Formats: sequence, structure tokens, C-alpha cells
Amino acid sequence: MRVGSVQALDDTVDDWWEQWRGQPVLDRVFFTATNAGEFSALWHGMGLARALRGGWSWRTAVRFSAAIGLESLIVNQGIKRLFGRGRPSTAADNDSELHLRQPITSSFPSGHASAAFCAAAMLAPTSRVPLVVRGIAATVATSRIHVRLHHASDVTGGALTGALLGRVFRRFLS
Repeated sequence: MRVGSVQALDDTVDDWWEQWRGQPVLDRVFFTATNAGEFSALWHGMGLARALRGGWSWRTAVRFSAAIGLESLIVNQGIKRLFGRGRPSTAADNDSELHLRQPITSSFPSGHASAAFCAAAMLAPTSRVPLVVRGIAATVATSRIHVRLHHASDVTGGALTGALLGRVFRRFLS
């Protein structure tokens, strides 16, 4: 796919998504999800909760958090440095009362989406509610489009990267 085609796809998705922005309930859900995904706090918390409930050993929970940290290092200090993509132009114009941290890294791939899908790939297979885990991951990833901090292709690239890394890391959890 050519760069122009990617930009056209991103513009089409963003134009379509505009109808959902400014809806109070959706804004609250997506802004909360994007903030919960900061520094992978949500995912570390889910690993901790699983250990506290007895679903994982502490060793597995520590390995899970280490894997999430490694994913972040690979994506944010590795892959993102290969791309110099700017963020959506309206990201700085966000005037919501639901404050967002303004990232300074490349927009591609989305680190939130990558972390979300990496965590879901490790959590969902042994979860009693795998669809809920995957749904939370999809909500965090999609939130980046809603809050105008990523293009749709950034989120897609991040989700694919995270899913792949999660499948690799899952082998080291037990």
C-alpha cells in the first residue's frame, strides 16, 4: 500500500469517526481508556490482580510485567525511531476537561495499541473471560483514534505488532 493510500484511509476513518467525538459517554470511556493505558498501568494492574486472585504465580506476574516492559522498549525506543510520522494535526487542539499527556514520539506505531494487544495475547488465553480482555484491549487501542493522538494506521500497526510480540512472550510466562 502506498503512503498516499494510507493517508487516504486514515483521513476516511478520521472523518467517519468524527460523529462519535463530543458524545459525553463515549468521550468519558475513550479518554479514561487512553489514560488507563499510559505507561501500561492497566496491563500491569491486570497482571497483579491475576496473581492476587491466585490465577498466576508471582513469578508469572513478574514475567508478564517484564514482557510488557520489553514490548514498550521495542516499540517506543526501537520501532518508533524508524518512523518519523507526525501525529494528527488536531491532537494539540484537544480542549477536553479529560486531560491527556501529549506524547513526543513518532505516531507510528501506536504504543498504546501495541501494549494493549501484547497484554491481551498473554492474558486472554488463560482468562475466564477472554473476550472481555480482548475488548478492553480494543477499547484502549481505539481510544487513540478517538482522542486524536493517532491515525487509524498507527493503531492497526501497533495492534499487529503487539499481538505478534504477545504471542512470542506468552511462551515465557510459565
